[in-house]
Amino acid sequence: MQENEHSLKIGIGSIIIAAEERKAINEVLDSGRLSEHKKVREFEIKWGEFIGTKHCIATNSGTSALLLGLHALINDTRFSKIKKGSSVITSPLTYIATSNAIVLSGLSPVYVDIDPSTFALNVDQIEDLLKKDPEKYCMILPVHLMGYVNDMDAINRLADKYDLVVFEDAAQAHGSKYKGKTAGSLSLLAEFSFYIAHNIQVGEMGALVTDDPTIRKLAKKLKANGRVCDCNVCTRSEGKCPYRDKDFDPRFTHEYIGYNFKTAEFQAALALCQIKKVDWIIQMRQGHVKYLNDKLQKYSDIFQLPVYSDDVSYLAYPIVIKKPGKISKKKIMQELESRGVEVRPIFGCIPTQQPAYSHLKDEYAGKLPNADYIGENGFYIGCHQYLTDEELEYIVRVFNEILINN
Repeated sequence: MQENEHSLKIGIGSIIIAAEERKAINEVLDSGRLSEHKKVREFEIKWGEFIGTKHCIATNSGTSALLLGLHALINDTRFSKIKKGSSVITSPLTYIATSNAIVLSGLSPVYVDIDPSTFALNVDQIEDLLKKDPEKYCMILPVHLMGYVNDMDAINRLADKYDLVVFEDAAQAHGSKYKGKTAGSLSLLAEFSFYIAHNIQVGEMGALVTDDPTIRKLAKKLKANGRVCDCNVCTRSEGKCPYRDKDFDPRFTHEYIGYNFKTAEFQAALALCQIKKVDWIIQMRQGHVKYLNDKLQKYSDIFQLPVYSDDVSYLAYPIVIKKPGKISKKKIMQELESRGVEVRPIFGCIPTQQPAYSHLKDEYAGKLPNADYIGENGFYIGCHQYLTDEELEYIVRVFNEILINN
């Protein structure tokens, strides 16, 4: 079958800029304020309320939110174990930003294997590491991949026992639930990404959430190059700055070595539109996963299909090939793409399959069998809220065509 032969093009994610979104963008333009201001603050309030945390700090990307959270912890004197060279237990199977943020913060990622169905960290392996060398570790950073939440009760128990911080990477779990609570509210702090392929999608934006006022204050400073001021919205132009009688300008006086992770009003305006319909977004994605599972169940001897749960807010529709000898990941991805269905690999096992971490390959050889297998044989397609019945039927028809011919 030739490239571009089919008129349907089905992406991993999609966004529709409707009248509400256009109005929100025009409001930003009319305000004359493009850099973060009142729309960003409104987003921070609304997202914190949705997640169930007291504080939310917007950033320009999910990666920035990861770095910001880690640097806030490093600069927080309450956490003496979190210092340069300390080890962070995390997932080997996720987007590389998680590991990169750990390394770029001067910390060391340590990997345990994952559950092959939900991609959650193997808690028994975490405990084994902590028993052997409890002083080596300062943090557990679980990743709620594809919307599946880790066993947070077990992780938090271990963290309490060994005096560790828990920092959730909830970038892909917008609205996922764990025992009635929302992902991102299950630990000291958590990070989200609003990349275009995610459930709440604005192009590029991130957020850090926490109930802790000290972390919130540090994060506000560090995201703006470590400057003194940490007001939610700057009121200096209104003559209300709390530092107005000081002999220095808090915007240009810096307490910490920080970053520029500030975002823009446009992204926040788009996110606010989507937060209003987040329940609909989650329900639509869940419905699409149900439909695809039902229609593709006949191939369950070939594919591991995603576990369905009403608690999961699905980023995408992940599939793992059970019998790579029958059909290869490369071949099926090529076949899907040639028919207009966008497909992506499930990232790859970081210490054994990512070139940037090749220095760890020998150390982890044979130790992460589930992550290795899924990295080699897993891929995902879209289940986003804008898929039509015609597009869903087409996806199933494409799978039928590919597998009949193989």
